[in-house]
Parts: sequence; C-alpha cells; structure tokens
Amino acid sequence: MKLSLEAYENIVGPSVIQQLCRLGEKLKDTRVVHINSTREGGGVAEILMWMVPLMQDIGIDTCWEVIKGNTEFFTITKSIHNGLQGEPVVIKKKDWDTYFEINAQNFQELKEILTEADIVVIHDPQPAPLLSLCPERKGKWIWRAHIDISHPFRPVWKALKPFVEKFDASIFSMNQFAQPLPHDQFLVAPSIDPLSDKNIELTPLELESVRAEYDLDLQRPLLVQISRFDRFKDPIGVIQAYRLVRKIIPAQLVLAGGGASDDPEGKEVMEEVLEAAENDPDIHILLLPPNAHRTINALQRLADIIIQKSTKEGFGLTVTEGLWKGKPVIGGDVGGIQRQVIDNHTGFLVNTPEGAAHWIRFLLHHPGRMKEMGKTAQEFVRENFLLTRHLREYLTLILFLLRKGKTHTILV
Repeated sequence: MKLSLEAYENIVGPSVIQQLCRLGEKLKDTRVVHINSTREGGGVAEILMWMVPLMQDIGIDTCWEVIKGNTEFFTITKSIHNGLQGEPVVIKKKDWDTYFEINAQNFQELKEILTEADIVVIHDPQPAPLLSLCPERKGKWIWRAHIDISHPFRPVWKALKPFVEKFDASIFSMNQFAQPLPHDQFLVAPSIDPLSDKNIELTPLELESVRAEYDLDLQRPLLVQISRFDRFKDPIGVIQAYRLVRKIIPAQLVLAGGGASDDPEGKEVMEEVLEAAENDPDIHILLLPPNAHRTINALQRLADIIIQKSTKEGFGLTVTEGLWKGKPVIGGDVGGIQRQVIDNHTGFLVNTPEGAAHWIRFLLHHPGRMKEMGKTAQEFVRENFLLTRHLREYLTLILFLLRKGKTHTILV
C-alpha cells in the first residue's frame, strides 16, 4: 500500500511534513535512481519500498531498479558481504571477474537510465561496479553501505575499494562503520515505516489468530527474534540463552525469518538451527514468506521481550521494530544495535548467551520495569528512527551534492 506524506502527520506532526514538502519543491523533477540486488527480503528492500513512493509523492522523479544475477553471482557477493564484515573468505580472481561481468550485463540493461539520472544511489557491494561502467554519466553517484565495514577482511576491501572510491559520496549508518575514502561521506541511520504492515497497530483478533496458528501459550513468557537465518544473527546463541532461562522460567522462543534472493546461505543456517533446537516443542522455528509482514508484526506484539543477538549488524531494523512496539530489546553489543539499545533504558546490550539469559530473567522478574522500558523504547524510535527523519536526511544530502560548488551550504 502506497501512502502519501500526509498520512504520517498524526505521528510526527505537521511541521515535519511541511519541511519535507519544501525540500521536495527544491528538488522537483530531479531524476533519482536507486539500485540494489533484491526487491524483497532484508532491510534494504524494506526501506526502498517506502522511500521510492514518498520521493515520488513530493515531486521527485524516482525509480528503483534491481540487478539480476545467477546463483554463482549471489554466492560470490555473499562472500564479499561476509568479508566486508570481517570474516576471512576465499574469493578467487575468477570470482571477481564473474562479479564484474554480471554487473556489466546489468549495465547494458540499465545504461540509459543510469547515464541520464541526476542522482544514482547504489546500495551495498553487489552493484558497486556499475559506476566504473558508466563513464558518460550525467549526475552524482552515491554508494550506500548498509553494513559494518569498520574491520573488513583486507583482501576483500582491497579488491572492492577501487570501485567504491570513484563515487561522489558514500553513506554509512554509523561513523564507526566507515573506511577512509576520497569523497564526501555522510551518516544516515536507517528507519522504519510506522504505517507499514510490519509496524501498524493490529486488532486483538489478528493477534489471537497468529497466536493460535503457531500454538503460543500466552500464560508463559514469549521471547522472539525476527531475522534472516544468518550466522551473524547468532540464532544458535539465542537458543543457548533460551535454555539457560528455561532452567528458571518456563519461557517459549520464536525464531522467525525468511530468506533473501541474494543470500544463498540461509537454507544451510536454517538446518543448523533446526538441529540445535532438538525438536523442543517450545522452540518455534518459522520460515516465513517475504510478504509475511503482518505475521512478523503480530509476533513482535505478542512477545514479552525482543531479542536480536547479532555478532555483526549493520543497523538492525528488527530492533527498531521491536522498540516501536513498546518492547525492551536484548541486543548484541555490536553495530547499529548499540545506537538503539540504550542499557537499562530501552533494553540491554550483551555479548554472550549467558549475558542474554541474565537480562531476560531480570526483565521477566521485574514486569513493571519491563513496561516502563517499553514506553521509553517507543518514544526513542519516534524521535530518532522513523522514515520522515530518514527521508529528510536523504533529501538534504541530495540537495547538497547537486549544489556542491555553487553554494557553501553545510550539511548538519
């Protein structure tokens, strides 16, 4: 469902909407192209689902294109992704050649739109070589890194950097994630759409339907982690924490998520999680389809505590979603989770299954504190991580790049 900016006025206030409309007037008819590697699955696709229509709504000529690739290509780009997050990986010269060749094939299909665009935003490493294939470009190109590349596996960054440093600007979610690059760099935190199916208020009937479908017992505490089945999300560590909690409190655990077309490791990780669960009837492992947004919404609202025990994390929109629903979050002490989970205010940061279990037990033994933290969490998201703030920063950044050299405007 496509919504106009006015639909968000009751949530963020009229002045916020007016400011965005004024920025839209300054950028009227600017041609903006977003490029990524999947149209569904993962936070990047979710952001683009709302960002592109809202840019269009305020008069910006915006489109979203998705590059195509075979299994080999996405296996290679998954290795690049993992390497950028610090994992030692083996990527051979022929793999890099394939990576470039698939991008070259995509460029032939996208050549006209990329050449003529005023702004091109390339999301993550998969389509990064497109710029080097477009010497006659008209506009400015931005590389948007959604992951933490603060300590990359050096051979991977050395191979990717020549593609990235040609961009006019780059965007990172946090300053800690960035690498030295010879162009302007900006910090823009991701955000959620409070009116999307994944975040909108649900009726008691719909909540009950999901509870019944997955046989969840509302008389016992429910712990929920929503994420792709990815080793960096540490689902095995979540199961270990749950088992420590169960020694004292009869809790239930939901590990729910789906795959993404550009993530070929998901099936393997899912099998590891099923093995670790050992057929425990109180561990609910759910492989959900990409459009199961209302189911995810309901699971988060049914939860007593949201978990996101990642060992690496670009930002973690599932954390944002949980906080928005008034739930404290037990999160890994990494990446963008650190920016959202404020110890003893919106949740707790942990590094081990034992630490996660400790704070889960603490919260379950202090329901009043848990409720208070939930209220704080929702207001924290309202002030910092809703899509209107995110859109404002993108528009301001684009305006800065288009006027660079013509004005001394400083982006704050």
